[in-house]
Amino acid sequence: MQLQNVTVKRVSGAFALIDSLKRHGVQHIFGYPGGANLPIYDELYRAEAAGELKHILVRHEQAAAHAADGYARATGKVGVCMATSGPGATNLVTGLATAYLDSVPIVAITGQVPSGLIGSDAFQEVDIFGITLPVVKHSYVIRNPNDIARVVAEAFHLASTGRPGPVLIDVPKDMGILECDYEPINPGTVHLPGYRPTVKGNPRQINQALQLIRESSKPLMYVGGGAIASNAHAEIQEVAEHFKIPVTTTLMGKGAFDEHHPLSLGMLGMHGTAYANFAVSNCDLLIAVGARFDDRVTGKLDTFAKDAKVIHIDIDPAEVGKNRKPDVPIVGDVRQVLIDLLRRNHEMGNGLNPEQTKAWRDRIAQWQKQYPLEEPHPSETLSPQEAIVELCRQAPHAYYTTDVGQHQMWAAQFLKTGPRKWVTSGGLGTMGYGVPAAVGVKLALPEVETICISGDGSFQMNMQELGTISHYKVGAKIVILNNGWLGMVRQWQETFYGERYEATDLEQGTPDFVKLANVYGIKGITVNTREELPGAIAQMLAHNGPVILDVHVKRAENCYPMVAPGKSNTEMMGLPQTATEVLANSILECPSCHTVNPSSHKCCSECGTKL
Repeated sequence: MQLQNVTVKRVSGAFALIDSLKRHGVQHIFGYPGGANLPIYDELYRAEAAGELKHILVRHEQAAAHAADGYARATGKVGVCMATSGPGATNLVTGLATAYLDSVPIVAITGQVPSGLIGSDAFQEVDIFGITLPVVKHSYVIRNPNDIARVVAEAFHLASTGRPGPVLIDVPKDMGILECDYEPINPGTVHLPGYRPTVKGNPRQINQALQLIRESSKPLMYVGGGAIASNAHAEIQEVAEHFKIPVTTTLMGKGAFDEHHPLSLGMLGMHGTAYANFAVSNCDLLIAVGARFDDRVTGKLDTFAKDAKVIHIDIDPAEVGKNRKPDVPIVGDVRQVLIDLLRRNHEMGNGLNPEQTKAWRDRIAQWQKQYPLEEPHPSETLSPQEAIVELCRQAPHAYYTTDVGQHQMWAAQFLKTGPRKWVTSGGLGTMGYGVPAAVGVKLALPEVETICISGDGSFQMNMQELGTISHYKVGAKIVILNNGWLGMVRQWQETFYGERYEATDLEQGTPDFVKLANVYGIKGITVNTREELPGAIAQMLAHNGPVILDVHVKRAENCYPMVAPGKSNTEMMGLPQTATEVLANSILECPSCHTVNPSSHKCCSECGTKL
């Protein structure tokens, strides 16, 4: 719909708010009404009746934030959620923290008690501005309805530029009722003094980075969620292919590099691939692209890429050097920095030896052969890994959301996805995220297959959203890997707490998920055996509408490899050979002919060079 930028005289604050949202391209709002935001909902009623906006009534405000989050991750646009004052607003906090830690652009609009009652402990009053300060990029409280158009424009600009993140707008009830002189502000016209995110990287630092890349014989790209936010996947692939650099991604960076590509090492870190963790421990140059060196990636920080020089590219200057001091820091938009790096390399002439990284890539290939990600050997009980592999085989192009736990890590290990097709809670690790996020993805992209992979514990955190799915006929598919446990916590209790399984057994009290689905008018399918699995997945995918697939899997399966907290990434549990032996073997690479020798050798078995 084309909206003309014309001055509108004497409208309500609620009209100014809803019209401003329309002008910023908002099509869906995920929310829940209450007394304090009723003036806004009354105006929303008119806009929805005119076909200008669609409000999605969630069954819990936390789900509104997660749905807006999934909407934003899948599209790159700003997601919008809404709640009333008091408990409605506080119920958004977990979703805002999830978006904040994963750098997701959201605008959250909360109702508030009338201006004259603020600070009086009025009914359903909380200081949501103060409560959310640590978990939003910026906050506003509307004090004058004439400010609404400006605030909305600034909020969308802040949420979507620089390092993306959530922005809160708190609207006292009287601000929605009072009239104001409303002059619309269209996207792209706002100016915020002092807010100037750096987009272009420093040319001198780009030259320094290029020189390190050209000199490196064991480079590794370490790609995080910033690459997704920047839409830098094409540039990452071009850099990797041109310089023959292997690529590993974080949980949030999954999909930024083609996981079928021969240079792909999958995910690194606590539950990353063995070969990615060995590669980061042995590289001589680490190129961090939109990543923040968080603890689940680095393990013991002082052993992480300890012999490597580091190039760190990130749009947020606060992240550069926060956990690891780089040799070459580059602040700027990831995509733009890589474009400039490639352009500068072209200007300088190729100057590359195609064999420069061959020995390094051969060495990684040896690790890949020796330590592949493997499904457990078939047993009487279906394994969760088997279920994910079969799901990926039948739905390779789907958009996947997940909840948090073992199923999330198995999905990260075995699914191969593309940019924005992997939607998960990384930094906060929010159980209950997956189902409402899938609602957001499917409503944003109704033509794409959308699948939520959940666990029986996580699913029960927000299973009331089956009401939302049924109400709006959201055709998302939900696959529950049902092992009757809080699986990841159980694994830690087994590994670190002497098998004292306190408060993690879910076998008693968990509902029959298929019957629950049927109560909501949703198709449910149960899988108990390996033989049933392929047909059940095919039936789920063929169904025109939402489905719950309840897959009963091996109860005590553990997720490996695993790096214990405080340990080096080379000290992985669940490998057939101890990581210490592997690292000792990997260190003894001949500097002359690059042959990898057993740790017992003093001289290279191939050329005799002293090791």
